[in-house]
Amino acid sequence: MDLMTALSTPGVWTALGLIMFTNILLSGDNAVVIAMASRNLAPQHQKRAIFWGSAAAIIMRILLTIVAVQLLSLPFLKIIGGILLIYIGVQLMAEGDDNDSIESSSNIFQAIKTILIADLVMSLDNVVAVAAAEKAPEEFRMPLILLGLAMSIPLIIFASTLLLKVMERYPIIITIGAALLGYLAGEMFVTDPAVTDSLHSLMDHPNVPFQILGILLVVGIGGLLKKKHAKSE
Repeated sequence: MDLMTALSTPGVWTALGLIMFTNILLSGDNAVVIAMASRNLAPQHQKRAIFWGSAAAIIMRILLTIVAVQLLSLPFLKIIGGILLIYIGVQLMAEGDDNDSIESSSNIFQAIKTILIADLVMSLDNVVAVAAAEKAPEEFRMPLILLGLAMSIPLIIFASTLLLKVMERYPIIITIGAALLGYLAGEMFVTDPAVTDSLHSLMDHPNVPFQILGILLVVGIGGLLKKKHAKSE
């Protein structure tokens, strides 16, 4: 099938629309992490961290989408990802809001490293984008996925920038963002192939208690570390 014929096929446009909609939903998590990791940087460093963090989110998503089906079948991978996400959430929650070292050139690299790890973990579930592309002709599936993902970059940059401004005005958003990471970590744990069948045989809806546990771990431990950090200043 040539390009012009493909563009006249409803399935191609439906697949592209579904991929874009999926990425709008998935980009919210990335935007939260990018904004939280960048909030204590100097303004000029914030812009760089947001740009490179957003670009990294898309690159990670592209790479992992290509091999998503194979990755998601590996046992314990999502459990490890969930543990990493809890660690990142605690770290971001516990960070102080002081500006004593805001000019340090190492801060931006630390922020980008945190964003990269979180992007890697959160991109594991992007098999949804692959499913959305199944409505398109096989030879155009991957180009459509790449196009849909690339179109997410401006959205992530805009959302991250907006969240930074909201966090400055309403610090409670930081706690909500950390809770979201805990929620996602609990969800990843329950859906890991190594434990999902066992958990569902023990209880009807295992997602909810693990999601709540993830939220409590991130917000609780992060809050305690934040108080400890404040007292030591």
